[in-house]
This record gives sequence, C-alpha cells and structure tokens, in this order.
Amino acid sequence: MKLNGLIYELPKELKLLIAAFVIVLSIGFYTGLLFVGETTSNNPSGIQEHYLGNEQDDSATIMKFRKSEQEMLTLVHNHILSMSIIFFLTGLLLSITSFNMKLKLFLMIEPFFSVLLTFGGLFFLWKGIAWMTYVVMFSGTLMTLSFVFSTIIIFVQLFRKHKK
Repeated sequence: MKLNGLIYELPKELKLLIAAFVIVLSIGFYTGLLFVGETTSNNPSGIQEHYLGNEQDDSATIMKFRKSEQEMLTLVHNHILSMSIIFFLTGLLLSITSFNMKLKLFLMIEPFFSVLLTFGGLFFLWKGIAWMTYVVMFSGTLMTLSFVFSTIIIFVQLFRKHKK
C-alpha cells in the first residue's frame, strides 16, 4: 500500500474532518503551551520553582509548594498517555503526506522520545536532579517544533492541488 501522497486522493469530506481535527488539536496544544508559560515563565528557575516549590524564598511574590509524589505521577502519567495519542494520530496523518521521507520519519518518531524526555525529565527534576531542567526545556522545544512543522505540512497538503 502506497501511503506517500495519499492525502491528495482523500475525499473532500475526509479532508474537512482532518482539517477540523488538526485545528482543534492545535488550539489544545497551544493552550497547553500558554499554561506552561504562565506557570513556569519558560525558564529554568521557573520550571524548578513550579515543581520544587519556593517556600524557602522570602522574596517570592507567589508562594508555590513542592508537588507531591501523587501529583507528579499523575502529571507524568496523564501527559505521556495523552501526548502519545496526539503524536500517534499526527504521525498517521503525516504518513500520508508527500514530503521528504527522512524528514517525515523524523517528525513522526521524534516526538515520542521528546515526550519521554520531557515528562520523565520533570519527574527526575522533582527527584532532585536539577540539570534535568535543561533536558526538559530542550526536549519540550523539540517536541513543540515537531508538532508545529507536522501540522503545517498536513494542513497545507490537505488543500493544495497535487501535480501528478
């Protein structure tokens, strides 16, 4: 079965369904990024403060407490499960696009490693391995870039006329 370029042959109603899915999925994904920005300020100290607390910092304007083990396990569990589904579905859609095979394969597989590194990294940060903050930031950025490029490729190819 030839998958490469199959997106061009899909019926209009299926293309519209995929477009609606990608739009709503992207809104959810970017809302999550806004939440991360609000809670961590997108910097190493903000990430550490969000998960490890700031009770010892007398200059803190907002008091944050260390996450409990139950909170961390719930966060890691929920994010790994939901993000794996997100990237599986995105990867399936990406597989039917017509794009450089090596780059497409990278965009299909890389997010799974980033999900493990990002959320596993948060757990190890919480366990006291402070340098994991940088792993979390790098893998989270790579995961986001993979999502952005994948959804752009899918969306553009959904409605672009294919030249045979």
